[in-house]
Formats: sequence, structure tokens, C-alpha cells
Amino acid sequence: MELASKYDPQSVESKWYQYWLDNKLFSSKPDGREPYTVVIPPPNVTGVLHMGHMLNNTIQDILVRKARMEGKNACWVPGTDHASIATEAKVVNKLAQEGVKKTDLTREQFLEHAWDWTREHGGIILKQLRRLGCSCDWDRTGFTMDEIRSKSVIKVFVDLYNKGYIYRGVRMVNWDPQAQTALSDEEVVYKDEHSKLYYLKYYVAQEDQSKVERKDEGNVMHRDANGYYAVVATTRPETIMGDSAMCINPEDVKNTWLKGLHVIVPLVDRVVPVIEDSYVDIQFGTGCLKVTPAHDINDHALGLKHGLETIDIFNDNGTLSEAAGLYVGQDRMVVRRQIAKDLQTAGLMEKVEDYDNKVGFSERTNVPIEPKLSTQWFLKMQHFADIALNPVMDDDIEFYPKKYKNTYRHWLENIKDWCISRQLWWGHRIPAYYFTTADGKKDVAVAETAEEALKLAQRKNATLALDDLTQDEDALDTWFSSWLWPISLFDGINHPDNEEINYYYPTADLVTGPDIIFFWVARMIMAGYEYKHAMPFKHVYFTGIVRDKLGRKMSKSLGNSPDPIALIEKYGADGVRMGMMLAAPAGNDILFDEALCEQGRNFNNKIWNAFRLVQGWNTAKMEQPVASKLAVEWFEAKLKEVNDEMQKQFKDYRISEALMTVYKLFWDEFSSWYLEMVKPAYVDGQAQPIDEGTYQATLRFFDALLKMLHPFMPFITEELWQHIYDRKDGESIMKATLIVDAPTAEERKLTEQFESVKQIVAGVRAVRNQKNIAPKETLELQALGENHFALFNPVIMKMANLSNISIISEKTADASSFMVGTDEFAVPVGDLIDVEAELEKAEKELKHLEGFLAGIKKKLANEKFVAHAPEAVVALERKKQSDSEEKIATLKQTIEELKKK
Repeated sequence: MELASKYDPQSVESKWYQYWLDNKLFSSKPDGREPYTVVIPPPNVTGVLHMGHMLNNTIQDILVRKARMEGKNACWVPGTDHASIATEAKVVNKLAQEGVKKTDLTREQFLEHAWDWTREHGGIILKQLRRLGCSCDWDRTGFTMDEIRSKSVIKVFVDLYNKGYIYRGVRMVNWDPQAQTALSDEEVVYKDEHSKLYYLKYYVAQEDQSKVERKDEGNVMHRDANGYYAVVATTRPETIMGDSAMCINPEDVKNTWLKGLHVIVPLVDRVVPVIEDSYVDIQFGTGCLKVTPAHDINDHALGLKHGLETIDIFNDNGTLSEAAGLYVGQDRMVVRRQIAKDLQTAGLMEKVEDYDNKVGFSERTNVPIEPKLSTQWFLKMQHFADIALNPVMDDDIEFYPKKYKNTYRHWLENIKDWCISRQLWWGHRIPAYYFTTADGKKDVAVAETAEEALKLAQRKNATLALDDLTQDEDALDTWFSSWLWPISLFDGINHPDNEEINYYYPTADLVTGPDIIFFWVARMIMAGYEYKHAMPFKHVYFTGIVRDKLGRKMSKSLGNSPDPIALIEKYGADGVRMGMMLAAPAGNDILFDEALCEQGRNFNNKIWNAFRLVQGWNTAKMEQPVASKLAVEWFEAKLKEVNDEMQKQFKDYRISEALMTVYKLFWDEFSSWYLEMVKPAYVDGQAQPIDEGTYQATLRFFDALLKMLHPFMPFITEELWQHIYDRKDGESIMKATLIVDAPTAEERKLTEQFESVKQIVAGVRAVRNQKNIAPKETLELQALGENHFALFNPVIMKMANLSNISIISEKTADASSFMVGTDEFAVPVGDLIDVEAELEKAEKELKHLEGFLAGIKKKLANEKFVAHAPEAVVALERKKQSDSEEKIATLKQTIEELKKK
């Protein structure tokens, strides 16, 4: 069947993706083959495809398709994440637009809305991944809140609680006032902020004014009409309502006068003690620290150590509570601005300075986090850090690039307990049930079901019924479900010894971004060794961050992120995949330029047109020309050599380089050289037939090239592969094994020699170009002294359009010569030169050079430039001058000679 004149990606892509689905070509069942398992980093269930997804999933698909063609049982499991904070926020926003508040609903009513939202929007991103060509086993699609995954999460929570790793306690946590939930340390992003440093006056209490005395000469004392005062520098004046002490360093000479005194919190008029602790940085501000135990992790530690009162002045939404006494109900950021004015008006502000500091923001909502004392559930992490460190450090699990091993090690060696509870309704509800014991105490039972919890509770109070139990209101951190992903997707928690987990686990490759190395990668390793006593994956390939060509991270707010689906519609999925991969070295940021997708589309067209060219040849039973025989032998060797190189690149996860390697093989070697070498001639405007042997070899090469390209460009390669031979229904290139032997020493020598052959042809073509000799004009090639490449004369003659190649001892006067290695070749041009064209070309070049030289002379005549420019820059300009003068002299001589002809 003839191909269309133009490649239409839209019709081709939809046709073949449906064909793959109809024939279950992505599906996998355990069998006797070597498994190759990949689990998708689950995107948010209500998310849509962005450029990061495009990159990540293109790489996964390349690896999966390659493994499938190698005869492995490839299983790529897709799925989505319930994304507690993000999804709940979307549902809350949707309800708000309808005039409904979350607080107006029961938990069950809200969850109905959340499930409706998930059913409506969930799965969009998975459908979009199909447009990209992702060969996932869609029948295996998982969701972190489906029945199997939910049961797995609850079972693990109960198990870890029973092992003593999970506990509940009051701790200082990172609080997100917008989402109104606790966050783990890993969900806080620290950003450089241009802040203010406020210097506040804390007057010595009236009863202590008389006690003030100079302890030594180093004291820095402040006094005005209202008495003695200390100055405290803070970036957060809105928290002074929670102050319960002032702290100084006992070694701080300038503040020794404050020892044993009490001071008054400005505006608040609360009298608080001055305490001493070496924690205080003498060099920061004035060396006096306000202590707010409820709103700073370090202040909290000081409060516990010194027995200070803890005053929580913030509501969960970041407004000030009744406990603050001032600004009640106002947002903390509004209060910051207002209290600064009020302190100034009251004469309690010494000064304000600009100050650069790092501020923690919620990774989910991008609002400043608020340190908050809260009762939360925590997972002790030291045990997990201990079992997860060595496998990566010893390369049992290999990271690509290796540099992330140090990042991983540093986090594990400084591990903190994981706050796993979230104040949300959307998510896995914590399986903890509160009850009252027989002696009237509050207690908790942790179990997989309420019925099992009741049995535990009845051991302490036999009279209890189900209605007497109250389940914890909090949900688990989303990552507490996704850390089980490689196990739970094969139901390895609920049924630890089932056929699938035993066959598919551990998985082969994980492709992910380095930004979730702690959130997800490290925790999956921990869960893998805890529950399977084995690694969850063998290799981790870290992609870079997709940035625009100016180096800015792509984001909706900047408007610099293209719509991936629009790109696919414009350039085709294969073109976009290639565009992404051309700019995607492992671990380095990707500077994405849409021009790369255009390059990908152009390459598709190149492949298409090359196949149409071959398809249009007529064959005949005839003797194979020597040039064609040599071309076939050379390309056979080149194919083996390049395939061998690609295998090494894939082994090292240099996937971008592997694509460029096969790209060059097709574009440069196959299209520009091989096809030209074997292409049948035209006689009197009629295409001549090609011999059967060369034609079949060409189809065989096309078959191999399409297989090499298939993982990168699945659609066009399937379309063309189906055209090469008569295929049966259900056959696919994705199941076609590519068997290519490694090149022999003789074949490597052949490809090396052929590089010199190319240089000879290029040398002849350069002469044509220099002398304006048309390609149709037949030339003669002379080898001076000896021709080491005589074996390839038939190829050289065809490719350079030569009538003869002779060996001479001395070149003729009208010959233009060039070197290839140590061999010199000459092309007699004689009367073939178009003197007028040559003269016009030389005069044009002379004019350009004279203008260029004038510009350089003007620059060098500028005394300021010569005096102030770096020496190397001036030297470079002088070299440009001498080179230009030399070329001008040569050109003038050439022009004189041409005028004489």
C-alpha cells in the first residue's frame, strides 16, 4: 500500500494507539520471561498534563518499549494519587462558589462531593498520557484511595503502631493556615525574602527600675523619660502577644545589666522574666531575644527548658485568637503591618531595618507556614533511615546521576520524625478509636476496623459498644499511601506472597524528579525493606526541571509553560517526544524550546520521505553494482557499531545521547550516504530499477532503524514497519525483537576507512562549490603518488560524479587539491570554471572583507578602547586585522588571474 505524500501524525497516532489497545499489546501477566516492571509516579488525580509529566512519562515509555522489544515481560503500571491537600482545596473552592462552606457539611456529605469531583476530573491526565503514546497496562490502573490501596495503608499504620514506631503527641509542627493542616518538614519550601527587622522597646518592669545597676563597663543600657529598656530585634512583631520571656546569653557582656530583671512586653503590658541561655546568638540584633514558646520551634525548646508559659495566639486559619487580646480575628499579615504602625505611634519602636532572610512556605498552597503546637501523629524515622541508607550508598540501588547519593545520605543522617496526620477529610482516615476505660481514663485503640478496635477496647472496658468509640478525625499524609506504591500496586501488603508481587517485585527503573527524593523515593526504599525485605527498584533516574529557554522554571503564573496537548496537536506526539528528549540529559535542568519540537516534526518528515523514496523503487533480477555491494557492507557494519554504542548509552541512562546517536545514524549515515550510494540512476528522465539484493538489504536496514527508533518515536515507526512486509493482524513493531551482533574488528576497520571515503567525496564537492561547477558536470579525481582507498573507487565515483580516478606523480596547474589524512588528491578543473561567476564571487567577498577590515581599524584607532580593553581582546582584534589583510591580498591576486582568462 502506497504511503500518503505527507505525514499526518493525527490520523496515524489515533489509529495505532487504538490498535495497540485492541490487541492488548500493553498488557502483562506473569510468565516465564524476565519481568521488567515500572510503576508510574502517580500524578494528582484531578491534575492535568504539564511539561514535567511529559518529560517523565516519555522517559518511562522509552525504557518500557525498549525492554518489551528485548523480549522482557514489560509491565508499566499507571495510577493516580488522591492528593489530600490539593484535592480538598479544589472541592472547598467549588463548594464556596456554590455558597456552601465545608463547616456546613458533615464529613460524609463533604466526602460525597470529593468523590463526585474525583469521578468528574480524575483520569483526565491518564487519558492525556495516551495522546503521548504511553504504553501503560491500563487494566492495572491504581488509585491511592481505591479498595486495595486503602486497605494496604490502614494495615501498615496498624502494624507500625503495634511495632511502636507510630506515636501521638503534642509537638511543634509546620502549620498551613490556608489548608488548615499540619505539614511535614519536607513539605516546607524555604524562600529568600526581603523582610524588615523591627527593633522594639521592652521597658524594665516598674518594680525593677530601681534594681538596674551597671554590672561592668561593657553594658549597653537604654534609658528615656519612661525608664530603662532593652531593645529586641524581630522579624515578626505580630507574635509579641505570645511572648512569655526575654532571653539573653549569659556570656553577653553588653546585656549583663538585664540579669534577674523583668521586662514589659510592648503594647501588651505583660510582665515577663529575663532568662539566660547560651542558645541566644550574641551577634544577632541586640543580643536580646523575645521568647514565644507557642510560635517558634526553638522558643518552644526554651520554654520547656525554663518552664515558661505557652500562649497560642493564632487560630488555625492564621487569624489572631482571643488569647492574643489584641487584633482578635485579624489576619497575621494584616496585623504585622498594623502593629508596626501602632508600636511607632506608642513610641515603642526604636527603628526598622531592611532584612533578608529565609521564610518557610507551604509546598502545597504557597503561603508562609506558621509554627504551631499541635497534637499530631508521628512516625519514628531512625529505624527506617538505618535500613534505607546502605542500599543506596553501596549501589545496590543505583542513582542516576550519582550526585544525588549525597543529597540522600545527608537527609537520612539528619532524619526527623515524620508528622503523618493531616487535618483533612479527604484521605485515609486514621484508624485510631478513642474510648473511656472502666476506671474513667481516656484511651485509644488502633485497629484496621471499628469492630477490631472494639475488641481491643473491651479488654479495658467490657461494657463498651461500637457507639462508644470515636474515630480520630484526621487523615493520613498523602505520602503515607504513595510510599507503599511499588508494593501495594501488586497487593503485596494485603497478600504478601501472591503470584504477582513475587514476579513483578522489585521493579526495575524508577523515573522521577529530584524534588521528591525525600517525599517519595527515600520512603519507598524504607517501605520496601520493611515489608518485602528487598529494594523496591534497582535504578532511579532523576530527571531535571523543565525550564524555558531563558532558564525560568515553567509555571502558569509566568505564562511560560506551553499546553502539552496543543504541542502534540501541532507537532505530533513523536515530534514532541523527540523535542523533549533532545534537551533532557539526566539530572540536569531542561531548557525547553518549542523549536526542538519542530526539529522532531522535521525528523518525522525525513523518515517518511526516505521510506517513500525506497517504496518507489522498482526491482529487477540483475547483478548487484560494486558500489551498492560496498554500501551494504559498510552500513551493515555501521548499524552494528551504532547499536552497540546505543546499548552502552542506555545502560548508563544517557537516554538523550542514545536518541541523538540513532538520529545521526538515520539522518547522516542512512539518508545522506547509504541511500545516495544505492539509489538507482535516472536515464533520459526515467528511474532505473534497483537490484533485488540491494533492495532487500535496504528494507532490512529500514526495519532495524525503525526498531531502534521505536522507543523514542512509537507512532511513525509502527506505521512504516507495518508497510515493510505483509504483517498479520495483531503484529506490532513493539513486539519485534531487534537482534544486532556486536561489530567485528574487520567491520570497525571498514567503518573507519569509510570516514576517509566521505572526506574524499566532501573534498570533491568543496571544489565544485568553490569553483561554481554544477553537480551534473563530471569530474576527474587524481591521487598523488598512491591511493589507499582504491577499494572504494566505485562509491567515490558515484557519490562525487567522477569519470575516473587516476594515480599521478604531480598535479596539473589547473587542479585544485585537498588532503585526506596523509593522502593528497587533486581535481583538474580546466575549462569547467565559470570565470564570470568566480570573478563575481571573489569581488563580492573582497568587498565584504574590506568593510570588515575598516571596522576593525576604526576600533583599533580608538585610543580609549586600546587603553582600557583587556589585553587579550585587543590582541584578538589585531589578529583579525592581519588575517583580513592577508585574505584581501590573496583575493586581489585571484581576481587579477581571473581577469586574464
